[in-house]
Amino acid sequence: MALTLKDIQLPVAVEMDEFEKKFRNSMKSKIPLLDKIMTYIVKRKGKQMRPLFVFLSAGVTGNIEESTYRGASLIELLHTATLVHDDVIDDSNYRRGFFSINALWKNKIAVIVGDILLSQGLLLSIDNDDFNLLKIVSEAVKEMSEGELLQMEKARKLDITEDVYFEIIRQKTASLIASCCRVGAASVGSDPKVIESMGLFGEKVGMAFQIKDDLFDYGDDEIGKPLGIDIKEKKMTLPLIHALKNSSWTEKRRIIRIVKNESHKKKKVQEVIEFVKKSEGISYTTSVMERFYQEAISILHEMPDSPYRESLENLVQFTIERTK
Repeated sequence: MALTLKDIQLPVAVEMDEFEKKFRNSMKSKIPLLDKIMTYIVKRKGKQMRPLFVFLSAGVTGNIEESTYRGASLIELLHTATLVHDDVIDDSNYRRGFFSINALWKNKIAVIVGDILLSQGLLLSIDNDDFNLLKIVSEAVKEMSEGELLQMEKARKLDITEDVYFEIIRQKTASLIASCCRVGAASVGSDPKVIESMGLFGEKVGMAFQIKDDLFDYGDDEIGKPLGIDIKEKKMTLPLIHALKNSSWTEKRRIIRIVKNESHKKKKVQEVIEFVKKSEGISYTTSVMERFYQEAISILHEMPDSPYRESLENLVQFTIERTK
């Protein structure tokens, strides 16, 4: 029987509960409007994967301490700030099935709330001298922003190679999971080599996670993500990049023309999906995801055996076997 997130959380269940209380309290404000918005942000939290990576990584490498809670809070604060700003940039009205902050309170307030979350994270670290944790998370935020810009730049021409794709997803997605694992290890005073190993483990997990997400675009209608959404948004992901690389010049030109000019037509999107499947884009991408998964597990196995390590291994498996 497949493990649930609740099963995976077991070694850190007490810490995760405690973290939730601490995080909820840290979000309270004396300004009524801000308090209302912060309460709403806390209420719509997702699967809590990021704090889970922090606590399990801390458990794998040492004893969970007060600084581990602060590290997990720092990641949540800075990452939530970037999401609030992203929704403004994308003019998005929804986030995880809930209304976005900008949809409910308009762009101006959303940008200010993002700034407040960012400054809360900075102050939490500075007030507790957690400069090492702040450095790790700040580097990740910088990488995520650079990845976003690189994707925007390349999206205009639709000329993304495999190497560029890997660099985009490393920066946009993998850098955040890597920072969770590095923060977990750093918060318990681990050796720099151990911190870097855990960071590399997190990066491999992040790569596999994003590739799985990109495969959803070519899946069945019952999955969580709408079918063909990346194609409609003119995003070049690995299944399409590989399929184009192995097609004739004429076929390549035809498919790129569809993505550029006709991606709003359902029939045309289906045509691209069929082309990718026929050109072995799916099987190739699945094998690349599997490779990153195996690399992550082999790094993790360098750490001593423990319930934390077992849960981290199960968490990695969960991320690539998920159906949404």
